[in-house]
Amino acid sequence: MILDTLANRGQYINLHPGIALALEHLATTDYSQAPTGRYDIDGDRVFAIVNDYAPRDRTTTPLEIHREYIDVQLVVRGEEACGYLPLAGRTPDSPYHAGRDFAEFTSAPLLDETNFITLKAGMFAIFFPEDIHMPGAAPGSEQVRKVVVKVKY
Repeated sequence: MILDTLANRGQYINLHPGIALALEHLATTDYSQAPTGRYDIDGDRVFAIVNDYAPRDRTTTPLEIHREYIDVQLVVRGEEACGYLPLAGRTPDSPYHAGRDFAEFTSAPLLDETNFITLKAGMFAIFFPEDIHMPGAAPGSEQVRKVVVKVKY
């Protein structure tokens, strides 16, 4: 997991070409007024999803992983708590959904091991397939606008 601001995006361009493209796209595209939905950047290899939502109670929000995509998540407006812990051989509680590139962890003891950080407007987090994460958790703003750029791993 990486947490930073777009001002420092140059430090991460050598991690993966798709991450470099995602960060540059986020730095040069104004999503503050864009309609919610999907925006293609490089077809299915790199695309953005714009969402507006209220952060959810972390005790009822599942943790998640992805196998095929890296998440580059930028908070455009508001703030939210975001949970993280390493996958480290843990097994999801739900079957992996290949079509959605998604599996969930819902076990209560795992929540006790989760580290939470606050993502404020202008901050991004990068989650790799080895990173269990819980985006969109409370406490946070009443409303959050976030852009998640999916980068094919």
